Amino acid sequence: MRKRLTFVLAILLSASCLFAQGNKETASTAGTGEVKGDIVFLTNRTDRDNDGTYAKLIAKFNEKYPDVKVEVQSATDYVGEMATRMQTDEYGDVCMIIDTVPTDVLGKYFLSLGTVDELVKNDGYTESYLYSKWNDGQVYGLANFCAVKGVIYNKEVFKEAGITTLPTSPDEFLKDLQLIKDNTDAIPYYTNANSGWPLDGWEDHPVGSISGDGNYKNNILPHDKNAFAPGSPHYVLSKLLYDIVKNGLNEADPTTCDWEASKGMLNRGEIGCMILGSWAISQMQAADDTPENVGYMAFPYNINGVQYASAGTDYCFGINKHTKYPEASRAFIDFMIKDSGWAISEGGISLVASDPMPAGFENFDGITFVVDKPATAENLGALDAVQSESGVTLYDNGQRLNHIIDIARGVSNDTFEGYMAELNSQWAEGVTAVENEK
Repeated sequence: MRKRLTFVLAILLSASCLFAQGNKETASTAGTGEVKGDIVFLTNRTDRDNDGTYAKLIAKFNEKYPDVKVEVQSATDYVGEMATRMQTDEYGDVCMIIDTVPTDVLGKYFLSLGTVDELVKNDGYTESYLYSKWNDGQVYGLANFCAVKGVIYNKEVFKEAGITTLPTSPDEFLKDLQLIKDNTDAIPYYTNANSGWPLDGWEDHPVGSISGDGNYKNNILPHDKNAFAPGSPHYVLSKLLYDIVKNGLNEADPTTCDWEASKGMLNRGEIGCMILGSWAISQMQAADDTPENVGYMAFPYNINGVQYASAGTDYCFGINKHTKYPEASRAFIDFMIKDSGWAISEGGISLVASDPMPAGFENFDGITFVVDKPATAENLGALDAVQSESGVTLYDNGQRLNHIIDIARGVSNDTFEGYMAELNSQWAEGVTAVENEK
């Protein structure tokens, strides 16, 4: 029987029916002296809210826009909070767009920020990073920073374990984790499974690091009836996680791990590594007294000797379609991207093409970056439709991968092969349903 949609996607898809089609209202910035308003900024970054970083940036913003008051509201369960708030008109003036909003309904919730050509020409933004929140020629979200996806690790732990070269395949990675377990006191791999969202970071790799093809996510996956079958990118990824847990190479109890504590643990060498975006580099470095031990490497996979790395946007700034202050909201977004230094300070790649690359990418020389290409006209909305029809949501706050962890821990009656076959069958049914509707 087809599984139900995850809560978030179901809410957003049903809510989308309440809006009219084709709205392309655009948010722009007027002259500095004309920009006024009290705006609310919703963010997932509780750490930067609590440590005063946002307050300092807003003070700098107010030097240019003294008549705009910015209130920051942060949430730990940001996806759940946004899913609830987006059932109303009250989801801030500026927010970070959650990935579960289907691309074909972006215009029902957010104001357009311009076309790709306009944003490249007028703002100097990198074109390949503008398509993640794009539909029907309009861009509805701008990346607060762009990230390379990989593995954050402790250099000293790897050295103590006897690891002399970084892994380029799942087998090599598993052997290295075993070396860490055998030769050090560190937890080889930390899943942060109970938080949910860290497992969604794994989902970035099938579509880039493992496929090696920028077209895979939006133009191939919606037609792939073997998307979870043995040998597929999603199978490779899932099997790696299963093997890590099955072999006892992770924390003792994934249901009680602590995301905030894990930052310092990795910095101090109590954790060997975690699969996270490059945004995590600066957070891990700042978490304790040995930032020099925090390293970053590509996902352990290669295709005929060539190693790839998924690259793309982190959360994107969006402007609530119902805001009373579109100009003030746009001014704040422009400031955060162009003038605040936020992207580089967070260890991310700036959306501004002329900005320098951040530190921490020494291990990515020779690695090919893969950025998702936009869906072609005939595939626009197809990936969202297949997820809806199949009940298999790719970014589901870690639900699918948590189940794989439960299987590996022996707390589920499912088998790994059986569960993967079930996922593949559901996905294939979704592909068939969507193709039959055309």
